[in-house]
Amino acid sequence: MLRRPNWNSSDHDPEEFRLSLVGHLEELRKRLIRSLGYCLVGFGVGWFNFPFVFNLLTDRAATAVNRALLPRGKKYEEIILHMPDAFFLVFKVSAYVGLIIALPFIVIELWGFIAPGLKPAEQKPFKRLAPISGFLFLLGAFFCWMILPEAFKWFASYIDYFPGVDIKQEAGSMAMLSLKSLLAFGIGFQLPLVVYVLGALNLLSAQTLMKYWRHAAVAIFFLAGAITPSNDPISMLAIAIPMTGLFAISVYAVKFTQRGRPPEAFLWSDPEELPAGNDSV
Repeated sequence: MLRRPNWNSSDHDPEEFRLSLVGHLEELRKRLIRSLGYCLVGFGVGWFNFPFVFNLLTDRAATAVNRALLPRGKKYEEIILHMPDAFFLVFKVSAYVGLIIALPFIVIELWGFIAPGLKPAEQKPFKRLAPISGFLFLLGAFFCWMILPEAFKWFASYIDYFPGVDIKQEAGSMAMLSLKSLLAFGIGFQLPLVVYVLGALNLLSAQTLMKYWRHAAVAIFFLAGAITPSNDPISMLAIAIPMTGLFAISVYAVKFTQRGRPPEAFLWSDPEELPAGNDSV
């Protein structure tokens, strides 16, 4: 009886799992369907728990805004302008909650699609990534949750430019902004894993990363500004500064992983790191 190949074994050969283009597409289709199923389950969780999620997010935002407005003699309230808006609000909030819940499982499906093509030595550093990815996502969401009130107060402070004007906010807009920010921060905090993966696959050397750290820091601040839905400086700094620190940690992790590897082993390496006469990179 033939033994079915196990890609998770310590001595598997990736050639055993080589598929045709049709086979790869079929495998991808199955994993995409499963990922969609996770999103639908998460959507159901968000739908049936909408009152709790909505009140939690809205009350936190309203408390922060009122702290900024009440000393100024201003009022804040949320209203629904059109009757269908209530349904679409429940749908959108549930969809974002579903995506946040499904993300860890989608990462597992992605890993399951990629892993069979890697050798055991190449798989080793990636097996630690799933729990670390979840931790970094929660860490980013936690940072976001802590600074959201200050971001809301910063927005509300601009009411001073409009004397005699109160704020009548469309219902759900603050809850959606909170969910988008939580998702953006969680995804943004995955940057160290991206750097680590590039290093573990010999696509980028730690020496190159360290040499161009200033360029990376500038890119991180631009990225933070792009993925922060509120676009206020408080939120941007709150995600950019921790991401810069995590980037530095990931560079040292890559350096530890790559110890003993020659410079010419990397796909992208600084020419100064290469032996004389080697210009293949």
